[in-house]
Amino acid sequence: MNTKDADSFTGKGLFRSRRKLWSGLVIVVAAAAGGWYYWESSREQEAADQPLIATVEIGNIENTITAAGSLQPYEFVDVGAQVNGILEALLVDVGDVVEAGQLLAEIDARIQEARVEASQASIEALEAQIEARRATLDLAKANTDRQERLMAADATSQLDYDNAITNLASAQASLVQLEKQILQSRASLESDKTQLEFSRIYAPRSGTVVSIEMNEGRTINANQQAPTILRIADLNTMTVETEISEADIGRIKKGMQVYFTTLGGGSRRWYSELRQILPTPVIENNVVLYTGLFDIDNSDGSLLSDMTAQVYFVTSSASNVLTVPVGALTFLDQPTGQRAAAARPAVPAGDGGAPAAGSGQGGFAGGPPGGMTDEMRERIRERMASGQGFPAQGGFAGAAAARQGGGQEVPARRLATVRVVDENGVQTQREVIIGVTSRIAAEVISGLEAGDQVVAGIVQAGQQNAQQQGFDRRQMFRAMGGFQ
Repeated sequence: MNTKDADSFTGKGLFRSRRKLWSGLVIVVAAAAGGWYYWESSREQEAADQPLIATVEIGNIENTITAAGSLQPYEFVDVGAQVNGILEALLVDVGDVVEAGQLLAEIDARIQEARVEASQASIEALEAQIEARRATLDLAKANTDRQERLMAADATSQLDYDNAITNLASAQASLVQLEKQILQSRASLESDKTQLEFSRIYAPRSGTVVSIEMNEGRTINANQQAPTILRIADLNTMTVETEISEADIGRIKKGMQVYFTTLGGGSRRWYSELRQILPTPVIENNVVLYTGLFDIDNSDGSLLSDMTAQVYFVTSSASNVLTVPVGALTFLDQPTGQRAAAARPAVPAGDGGAPAAGSGQGGFAGGPPGGMTDEMRERIRERMASGQGFPAQGGFAGAAAARQGGGQEVPARRLATVRVVDENGVQTQREVIIGVTSRIAAEVISGLEAGDQVVAGIVQAGQQNAQQQGFDRRQMFRAMGGFQ
């Protein structure tokens, strides 16, 4: 038996084994206790949900309906050809600025020139014949006069007298016919000259050449339809043609404010008013679209034909007003607001047991605003005296959306509550009057001031702590597993 085996039977070896066992147990228990303590302390230190604080500040609120559109010149003219021939010369290019009366193109005019020469020769030939016709007429008149004298002296026959009368009438008719032929030939000459002038195409108006449809050397056939050679447009004023969906057309009105942006315009906006809505829709893939038109000044030339425009129709807006996040508001005209309002003290009845003014019956819809202060009521009275007040029936929620200048809707004034946080972090509930509302912000008419702190939501601290606890537990078990 070696020394190691001998020690195992001695008290010294047994003591060492027990000491190692107890040391391991102590370490495991200590680790478990530490983990349990850390776990419990984390649970005790778990923070409650924290309020999300927002500041009431001056800003702008806007509600819009979006649509896609394209830019076209407000005024343009298609320049075509009225004669047949080969386009010999095109004297302008796309983008050139032209003046009214400027020569734009020339068409081969040899046929028109030949017609003019033929008409002139025909007139000269007719004019040469007219002298002979007049001489024949003079002779017929002389014979008729002689026959009349002889007939009076009973020295001629009736036949000779009748022949003289007939010859005179024939000579007169022949002269008149020739004169009319000359007039007809002169009119034909003017027509041929006009056709010759049409071979030289001039600008009918001032503007910019925005497109060219034909090139030099192309044969033009204008017998049935005048072909378009180029287009001249006035780019100082542009028209936006926007496609409005059937779902939005009921909210779009003539004269309402509208603005648009372009793909290359960056953040720049162009503002205008809706001029017209075409009554006949365009149906694309079973989608009904109505065309809205509005004009925009383009004196700087930054807008071009067929540009894509992202159009925004402004249905309601408010500029430089107090704004508060919508998440901070509890509207009293909603079911939840009604329940909250019902929990407030009842409004005392007026004379004769009738509900007091503002009790919700013919007053403010959505529950009695019993929590309104005298100051707020006085503000409402002042607004009513100045013509900006609220209707007698329906109150804040029941005010029908009216129309005002610019085609915007006048939103209903609504009563809401908001929780205001003071410098010490104490929260108090306050009633406010809300005007224009968007999806993220609302206009505060009264009840708050710039710089006030309000509760705009809740920070879900519990969820964050649960995630942290899960992480801590995993770390604890990993630590415990390291000692096993």
